[in-house]
Amino acid sequence: MTAGVDTPDRRGRTGLDRAGRELTGNPRVEVRDVRLLSSHWYVERTTTFDFQRADGTWSTQERETHDRGNGATVLLYDAARETVLLTRQFRFPAYVNGHPDGMLVETPGGVLDDEDEHPEVAVRREVVEETGHTVGDVQHVFDMYMSPGSVTERVSFYAAAYGPSTRTHAGGGLDEEGEDIEILELPVRRALEMIRSGEITDAKTVLLLQWAVLEGPFAGLGPKRGTAR
Repeated sequence: MTAGVDTPDRRGRTGLDRAGRELTGNPRVEVRDVRLLSSHWYVERTTTFDFQRADGTWSTQERETHDRGNGATVLLYDAARETVLLTRQFRFPAYVNGHPDGMLVETPGGVLDDEDEHPEVAVRREVVEETGHTVGDVQHVFDMYMSPGSVTERVSFYAAAYGPSTRTHAGGGLDEEGEDIEILELPVRRALEMIRSGEITDAKTVLLLQWAVLEGPFAGLGPKRGTAR
């Protein structure tokens, strides 16, 4: 008996070795075997599949996948004041892989509670928990696979206006999840400078900030007045 396969794992899941076996969207891929490696909180699998190359020949390949569920994130902006609301928190994976102190500046967001939760529901919850703001209209921007070579996660990106009237809670994250989140309000120009300086290195945050000045609420913002191009 294996937890996550024929008996529930710690999150009550079974059949985790079935992922991908029923896929039919790509006739050049035939899944042969899925082996569950771990189902602690996230799910690790090794999948063996046959892949038809462009020249028509077939090869057998094996890939490990990390399944942490899907996620959602949002850029909080104040168009009138030209500011954005970001967070800073400790990220051990970044710290152990070369980040100076592991304290990453990010847009608020998180993982969906389950596969049936709508990303907008998740992102609204995360905004309240992390920043203390209850936002109104939320704009869907795009969906992205952030690390498709090994991670299954698809992240839904949103944008929403914030201001003094949307502050309804303390924010700072949940103690029971070990969160200790600092809230940062920054001029959007300063946030863009932090990308260039390496102070912002989180991919989802970079994507949303660049979208914001290309076609979002700060489109056409450009350099500061009086500065040369």
